[in-house]
Amino acid sequence: MEIALVLLVVAVIFVTQSVRVVPQQHAWVIERLGKYLGTLTPGLNFLVPFIDRVAYKHVLKEIPLDIPSQVCITRDNTQLQVDGILYFQVTDAMRASYGSSNYIVAISQLAQTSLRSVIGKLELDKTFEERDIINAQVVAAIDEAALNWGVKVLRYEIKDLTPPKEILHAMQAQITAEREKRALIAASEGRRQEQINIATGEREAFIARSEGEKQAVINKAEGEAASITAVANATAQAIERIAAAIRQPGGEQAVQLKVAERAVDAYSRVAADATTTLIIPGNMSEVSTLIGTAMKMVQSVK
Repeated sequence: MEIALVLLVVAVIFVTQSVRVVPQQHAWVIERLGKYLGTLTPGLNFLVPFIDRVAYKHVLKEIPLDIPSQVCITRDNTQLQVDGILYFQVTDAMRASYGSSNYIVAISQLAQTSLRSVIGKLELDKTFEERDIINAQVVAAIDEAALNWGVKVLRYEIKDLTPPKEILHAMQAQITAEREKRALIAASEGRRQEQINIATGEREAFIARSEGEKQAVINKAEGEAASITAVANATAQAIERIAAAIRQPGGEQAVQLKVAERAVDAYSRVAADATTTLIIPGNMSEVSTLIGTAMKMVQSVK
């Protein structure tokens, strides 16, 4: 009975030492008598009890690593407090086990030194503008060395860049001055555009007024010309009718009568004016002489 119990205990120990179940996205390094034997893949695996052992266990997932904050000096001798985060992944379990005593510490230290080197080549303003370039250069520098450690560096991100308080105050003053400058430029551009618009409006209004005045003068001249033409035509027609009437029988007598009426009417208007002194000719035959002269002029025209 006791022998059976001993055999059962030995069998249980044998099974527990020989069977290993590796989870997904994990890799276990096996050593046989202290020498590297192989890497167990996810699933059920069998070992030789008391000879083979699991020396290292690695996670193959992407691992975020917080890089401690540090002081970096830029090219223009400005101190920056920089911290970041690094993402890496174990790609070779054997190298990760034997390539470095602690690849996590090695990656962290290399990330800090690489970051100081990259920022030391840039001026202060460039460090804020070129974060993507800084991240890429840090990843390239770490990844080259991490190949021997069985690790692949995926990306590095700067979380925060903190300059000294004096630099912050100077940057804020610079930003304020820049914004005031932009405001002044915008205001001056607005006034300039306003003056241009006013001048353009006045020029167009002046042109419109001058065009209107020009058209008014043209219309007035055309109206006066039309009026003169109409008066001349009417006068010509009247003269033609008078001439035609004189040629008719009794026309000359009518002219004589009309001239006499006009003469008498002129004498009457002069006499009606109290301020006018009327001198009547002593010989009234002069009136008939005037009428005769007028008739001779009519006959000469005929």
